[in-house]
Amino acid sequence: MSSIEVTHAHLDYPLVGTGSRSLKTRLLGAATGGRISSGDAIPVVNALQDVSLSLREGERLGLVGHNGAGKSSLLKVLAGIYRPTSGSVKVAGRVVSTLNISLGMEPEATGFENIVMRGLLLGMKRAEIDKKLDEIAAFTELGDYLDMPVRIYSAGMATRLAFATITAMDADILLMDEVIGTGDATFLDKAERRLNAFMNRSKILVLASHSDQVIRKFCNTALLLERGQVIATGSPDQVFSVYHRERG
Repeated sequence: MSSIEVTHAHLDYPLVGTGSRSLKTRLLGAATGGRISSGDAIPVVNALQDVSLSLREGERLGLVGHNGAGKSSLLKVLAGIYRPTSGSVKVAGRVVSTLNISLGMEPEATGFENIVMRGLLLGMKRAEIDKKLDEIAAFTELGDYLDMPVRIYSAGMATRLAFATITAMDADILLMDEVIGTGDATFLDKAERRLNAFMNRSKILVLASHSDQVIRKFCNTALLLERGQVIATGSPDQVFSVYHRERG
């Protein structure tokens, strides 16, 4: 049974290389909603403050909030990239994160080799990759380029390869920071259908987005963050009502 349990999670991280009285620190303070604690030596960002949530299979949670509200920090905690400073995070199930879909791509390796390496890095078994290799290759529409090194690919071609690989996975828990795209307008309709199927296959979805439309389309619950704190939870309509009222 897949699940997420976050209990009174706090996340603080230092801003190494910035003085507490510098202009850079003041600018960072403004950018993070005033969540920087100024110590004598190293300023600290209070990225998450006392965040608790519980998700079970079938739940699709949308994270709402302005830039610097803590959405990406929460996703990184759920993905295991950051450990909470205090509190607890318990995640049960296979987690797939699209926070960096090009992670693990090797420019000198071929497209086929990158599919295998990227799949292994994402947690797929070699037998699973081999089973899906032809389908992933066909979806990219890269043809003979798959036998060539990725360093000669255009940005759009490399994105297609990464997108096709990650969306071939079956996730118990899918973590997304905005809806991923292919960077190729001619490929968009096909990619959107694949992305929808990828998201629908997941047992639990946590999606951060600035788009009301995207959250309402894919999520059945929502959580509003402000300065790293949970301000509201409920249906997407309820949470967006609070969000837009707070923003005036």
